[in-house]
Amino acid sequence: MTREEYSRFEQKLAFHAAPALLGIKASNMLSLSHRDFDIAENINRFNERAAAKGLHIEVLCECKNKALMLVYNRRLLEKRLADPVIRRFLTVYGYSEELKTDGCLHRLAQRMKESDGFPHEVGIFLDYPLEDVIGFIENAGANYKLCGCHKVYGDAVRAARVFSNYEKCRNFLCGRLNTGHDIYQALKIN
Repeated sequence: MTREEYSRFEQKLAFHAAPALLGIKASNMLSLSHRDFDIAENINRFNERAAAKGLHIEVLCECKNKALMLVYNRRLLEKRLADPVIRRFLTVYGYSEELKTDGCLHRLAQRMKESDGFPHEVGIFLDYPLEDVIGFIENAGANYKLCGCHKVYGDAVRAARVFSNYEKCRNFLCGRLNTGHDIYQALKIN
């Protein structure tokens, strides 16, 4: 793998996953082409270096051409999945209440392979408010109040602030990379 390829990987990571990498969101998704990246090597390298900061990338599903990955902050995702209301919601989709974070991620990957699209509970893992996840399911994606990083069915004012903060994260992290820092320097990872 060349430094140029890894630099492109870091740029994609910063653009698509800045809120999770900077600790204000449990996770983000990222899709990469096998043609453009040695995905396994890039993920292994990132996971080794970022583990100390609680950051991780996991492939949820892949096909011949692409891999869909979850970039997550373990502490925030564990906290999210420990919420009893969230856990009750997830049981409807086959996530037993005894599953730990890794078990839930495995079940999500399983559901992604079984589904004809995205399983709706993916919004829980992506840190969307439960009311927005339920609203999306009940309205089949229609009748939303605001569409930004996701479709909003609850508090649109709060969501607009959150979306703005996500954009600030993206601008900050991408800006750091554009000034010559690598992702680890930008995230203060040794």
